[in-house]
Amino acid sequence: MAMPNHFSGVTGVILVGGKSRRMGRDKTLLEIKGRTLFEITLAAFREALDTVILVGDRPERFAGHGLSIHPDIYPGSALGGLYTGLVRAETSHVFVSSCDLPFPSSGIIRHLTALAPGNDVVVVETGAGYEPLFAVYSQECREPIRRQIEAGNYCVYDFYPEVRTRIVTGAEIAHLGDPERIFLNLNTPEEYRRITQEGQTCP
Repeated sequence: MAMPNHFSGVTGVILVGGKSRRMGRDKTLLEIKGRTLFEITLAAFREALDTVILVGDRPERFAGHGLSIHPDIYPGSALGGLYTGLVRAETSHVFVSSCDLPFPSSGIIRHLTALAPGNDVVVVETGAGYEPLFAVYSQECREPIRRQIEAGNYCVYDFYPEVRTRIVTGAEIAHLGDPERIFLNLNTPEEYRRITQEGQTCP
């Protein structure tokens, strides 16, 4: 399958404000093959996107990367981080990611962002459901997200029916890699130990 044309009107937003409660320590700084999860995510973003910003707290963790970091407008949830990224971005769309994917794919980022024109959300749906924290969002999502947060609903994808949402199937991106591997996320010490003990390498 041919790769869609690159769309440049997208800011990369990396969410670095998670509490990592199940992991018990800061997931952004976990190392795999000598690189932190943050560095792995940043490298994938820089291969695919022209501009990257961070959303979260404790900016001293990421000094030296030449990135702006913005505190959450609505602290405490990934949905709030997405909202902040949209507010702070100067582009029509953002590509948002958490920092718990050990194998993020720059090819997937390029594929999804190429589908951004004419859509407000571009998100992959696998057998496990939506992958909302490795997806594209437009500025049209801001108001539905704000209303949802202020109503006390922090589910990242509950507002999808209110906007133009493009669902990308696992089969559509299979030529770019194994979706199960690409969207594998690390939430617990056991998952992190399994990845490091298996000696898997990052793309």
